[in-house]
Amino acid sequence: MEWYNSALMNSPFPQSLPALSPPRRAAVVNFLANYGGLLVCGLFLLLGLALAGDYGINHDEETHRDMARVNLNYALGKGYGNERPIPSDRFYGVAFELPLLLAERSLGSENYYHIHRLRLTVIHLFFLVGGLFCYLLAYRLFNNRLIALFALLLFLLHPRIYAHSFFNSKDPPFLTMFVIALYLVERAFRKDTLAVFLLLGLAVGLLTNLRIMGLLLFAAVIGLRAFDVIAARSWAERREILITSGLFIAAAGLTWYALSPNAWSQPWDYLTGALLLAADHPHSPPTLFQGALIPSNELPPHYALTWFLISTPPPALLLGLVGIAALAGRALTRPGAILRNSPLRFRCLLLACFALPLLGIALTGSNIYQGWRLLYFIYAPFLLLAAGGLHWLAAALSPRRLYAAARPWRLAGAYAIAALALALTALQMAQLHPLQQVYFNFLVDRTTPHHLESRYEMDYWGLATRPGLEYILRQRPGPTVVQVEPPLGTVVRPAQATLPPAAQRRLLDGSGVHDAEYYIAAVGNERKYRLPVERPDLAFNSRYGSRVYNSDLVTVMPLDAANMEPAALAAYAEFYRWAVAGKPIIQGDYAVYLDDGLLTFVKEDCRPGDRAGYFGVKVFWSRPEQPPGRPPYVRYRNFYYDTLAVRLDDKCLALLRLPDTPIDYLVAGQYASPGKHPLWAGLHSFSRPGLPESIAILQEKEPLLTGGGFALYRQENWLIYYRESCSAAAMEPTVFLHTVPAAEQDLPPARREYGFDNRNFYFPQHGIYFDGQCLASVAWPDYPVAELRTGQAGIWAAHSYPLAAADNLAAAAAATAGAEPAARGKFDLYLRDNQLIYRRENCAADDTAARFFLHIVPVDAQDLPAARRPHGFDSRDFDFARYGGRRNGICLAVVPLPDYPIASIRAGQHTPAQGELWSLETGE
Repeated sequence: MEWYNSALMNSPFPQSLPALSPPRRAAVVNFLANYGGLLVCGLFLLLGLALAGDYGINHDEETHRDMARVNLNYALGKGYGNERPIPSDRFYGVAFELPLLLAERSLGSENYYHIHRLRLTVIHLFFLVGGLFCYLLAYRLFNNRLIALFALLLFLLHPRIYAHSFFNSKDPPFLTMFVIALYLVERAFRKDTLAVFLLLGLAVGLLTNLRIMGLLLFAAVIGLRAFDVIAARSWAERREILITSGLFIAAAGLTWYALSPNAWSQPWDYLTGALLLAADHPHSPPTLFQGALIPSNELPPHYALTWFLISTPPPALLLGLVGIAALAGRALTRPGAILRNSPLRFRCLLLACFALPLLGIALTGSNIYQGWRLLYFIYAPFLLLAAGGLHWLAAALSPRRLYAAARPWRLAGAYAIAALALALTALQMAQLHPLQQVYFNFLVDRTTPHHLESRYEMDYWGLATRPGLEYILRQRPGPTVVQVEPPLGTVVRPAQATLPPAAQRRLLDGSGVHDAEYYIAAVGNERKYRLPVERPDLAFNSRYGSRVYNSDLVTVMPLDAANMEPAALAAYAEFYRWAVAGKPIIQGDYAVYLDDGLLTFVKEDCRPGDRAGYFGVKVFWSRPEQPPGRPPYVRYRNFYYDTLAVRLDDKCLALLRLPDTPIDYLVAGQYASPGKHPLWAGLHSFSRPGLPESIAILQEKEPLLTGGGFALYRQENWLIYYRESCSAAAMEPTVFLHTVPAAEQDLPPARREYGFDNRNFYFPQHGIYFDGQCLASVAWPDYPVAELRTGQAGIWAAHSYPLAAADNLAAAAAATAGAEPAARGKFDLYLRDNQLIYRRENCAADDTAARFFLHIVPVDAQDLPAARRPHGFDSRDFDFARYGGRRNGICLAVVPLPDYPIASIRAGQHTPAQGELWSLETGE
């Protein structure tokens, strides 16, 4: 029984427990003690294989696959192909995505259902590898297999991270590699051998490729080795430390470089670009936090810490705080041990790995969003600190510290409480499946999903779309006709592709079908503004989303009186009676009634086609401080009813709730899709002057520009487009609006290389159509504007040139007349006084409609801006009206060139639909 007693010595339970006599039972106990971690990982592997098919697809998955394809093509010498220039996310590593892509190709299937299942399985399998290394590291730290098993369960039973371990190919893999690297750090500093430091370098290089934040651990290892050099007692010992440190640095650097094809040409620029991107991400989406929508670059310093506290399971949270307190007390009593290569120093490293990223984000205001998923890697050191907290409690309750013989059961009770807490967390995960990523702990109110949706980001990646489709399939046994709101097509179609092939075939496209069985629409945070207080179709009929926390999707069953539930039928009939008792405010294809903020659209003798599309309203209101008589179009908002109208016998009914804010006037109508021109619309004014009076005030002024029948007016901080004789079709093409500031530094950094600010907009989103008139208002820049160009591509254009523009074109015409061009093509190119002149005889408007591309290759790549060095050329693409004009049938454009030596210039025109139209190249 020596082997059993030896295993019992490692058990956290009191040594006074009687030894088991039957050898077979003792063998089982010994096996469980030594291989419990592997058994748990094996069980979770079987569970993951069974559950993987339940998870949907996130919005970024195709982007991740594209990144892998781009890097693979470049690594194989195929260049970037159609991906050049490299997308802005080129600084993200692909050390995990590349193997995923190769696994996809080895699968030999183009069916995305099989590809998606493979991705889910591989990502989760790698996550389980991280759990196993967490178990091994905890055992090395505490020499206690039960505590190591507890650390493993904490790792696996974090609801949010567990869900992400299937569909998120960025953050859980980084967490796993961070655990592996920490394990190797502990081994390397304990053994101090070349082999282990070589493995550590490989792991840290791979970690840094996955996310540039891996440099934090790289810096930590270098700092610890510096302490070891200082503490070394002899030159021989110091030399060994320097050799292992050099090997670590070389292995980490070469691994990172080898796995980063985008960095091969300019590694230093790539590295600095990745660091700048991590410190200040250019994307700043509005983020819902504690009930307020805040741009992500303006979130409060406690954002990340708050998310960690409210979404981490209580067992880990409470024991982690105990472990941090116990570690702090021990470090204060033995400060010298922190500087030496000791277990205490490694635990302090764990505390630093957890606390410093949170502190750094709070102090620097780094731009993070979507909760704390970018910081999932800090959970590994935190749960190891939590395991230390349990170890401290076990030591405090150990028999050696107790007097009564019965008190050892307190220790067993402590472990039982911890196990019960983990079991409760597992139960919550089962209840939330497959949307564990919306888990919150006891620190927030979880009793009402709507309360959570109004305060915190929920299913921001659209994973609930697939369960929504599965819900629809469960309602109907056979083929089901589904109509999808157009903006949701990019979300619903990929989710549909992840369903089993048989389920995919059952969902029939209902586009253009007026009697679709289900309608899928987006529901955002503004739902309280656009929906009635009582939505009978949602309140009394089946819908998806009542249990699952989902802020992206709602499925609605279009209703007829024949299949309507009695409660819903009675509610709609009451709404109809309320509406027709009053007088309509708008009479169009539908009569529109208003009662207590509720718009009711009513049509008698209704046919199926009359229910097609959206019922919406655009409301306009003035600022409170606006003086009397000022046109009230300075603020507006669109609100759309996101389902088809209900049919009651021969009548159709649609309901729409107005916002609570005071309204000056509104335009209500029926739309083919949100943002498109209306099928019909009418205007109603609540205040005076109404819209007609406001337009009359405008027409008394001199327009800033005219073109295409539109007159453009400058009204304080707004640019007003007005056309008296208009049609709905005239609103359809996108309006381009380019403003050139008087000072280049007024441009956003991303626009400075182009020289102008792009403020293009879609007319129906900013304007209205009524009584044959069109009107739109867009914000005027807050900087001095030197030039303005606007219009609709291929239809009309208006340009306010700078005062010297006409003189510049005249000088260019004289300088190029009869001269030999540097290159001939559709446009001839001339080089004069550090300017590039484009010239074309007998020029038509179509010749200048397409965008011009201009790529400049310098003699020395260091002259390029840092962001352009990976491309090898400077892109100065432009629209013709920005630099050009037409004189006597000749088109001329004068483009200033950079002040550095130029090796070659490539110029031409292109369109998104046709690609490159023509090009030519010249040398300097």
